[in-house]
Amino acid sequence: RLNINYTVMSKRKLMALVNEGLVGGWDDPRMPTLQGLRRRGYTPASLRLLADRVGISKQNSLIDFSILEGCVREDLDANAPRRMAVVDPLKLVITNLDGGHDEHLSFANHPKNEAFGARSVPFSNEVWIEREDFAEIPPKGFHRLTLGGEVRLRGVGIVKCVDIIKAGERVEQVRCTLDLESRAGLPGADRKIKGTIHWVSARHAIPAEIRLYDRLFSVPDPDNDEGGKDYHHYINPESVRIERGFVEPAAATEAPEQHLQFERLGYFVA
Repeated sequence: RLNINYTVMSKRKLMALVNEGLVGGWDDPRMPTLQGLRRRGYTPASLRLLADRVGISKQNSLIDFSILEGCVREDLDANAPRRMAVVDPLKLVITNLDGGHDEHLSFANHPKNEAFGARSVPFSNEVWIEREDFAEIPPKGFHRLTLGGEVRLRGVGIVKCVDIIKAGERVEQVRCTLDLESRAGLPGADRKIKGTIHWVSARHAIPAEIRLYDRLFSVPDPDNDEGGKDYHHYINPESVRIERGFVEPAAATEAPEQHLQFERLGYFVA
């Protein structure tokens, strides 16, 4: 019997989680069931790698959850195609491109394996970027987009923020100019810029529900009933967050259970 840290393995307690509506069912991605693990995106190869790393023992053992997470990252890094997605969108408008600008850029499906081939990614003068990739008042060491600052749009070129549009205190739009000499194949493409951010073309973006999962429990060993508290007291209220974001068209047609790496965000499963 192998306990994974931050989870409960007792069938009786798992059934209570389901019956009490604390999870969405036996296949909830936060559940340590085969169905839950599959929906969460854990691969058979990652579970075999975990078994190899922890070895075999006749004694019950408690393994930190990060070991399993490391195994799945190692497997997916080699086998998951890359796509672009934006979870918390902020619109970026490139003012020196025509409003009807429409082109397609070639992106590798995997930066380390040419066998994955390439895909066509649409690009227009309006794109979605992650809200956290812009700061009106940047903290020290911030290397992404700021008012008056420059950043490289992945695969496009270098943009400079010249203006922002706000609704109250909230930034609703950043307006930028694209250094046309910094586009791929031109001499300015080699200009050194510290920050690179990803994007999704606003005109071509596909709306998506993106589910972000954390640990179901807030303590390392919720199965330990010491101190008069049981596992109910340790349910993590932030264990799932549902966001409405955007994905590039190639990510919207994936088959169920297809694994992807959303660039700069992490690993996801359809």
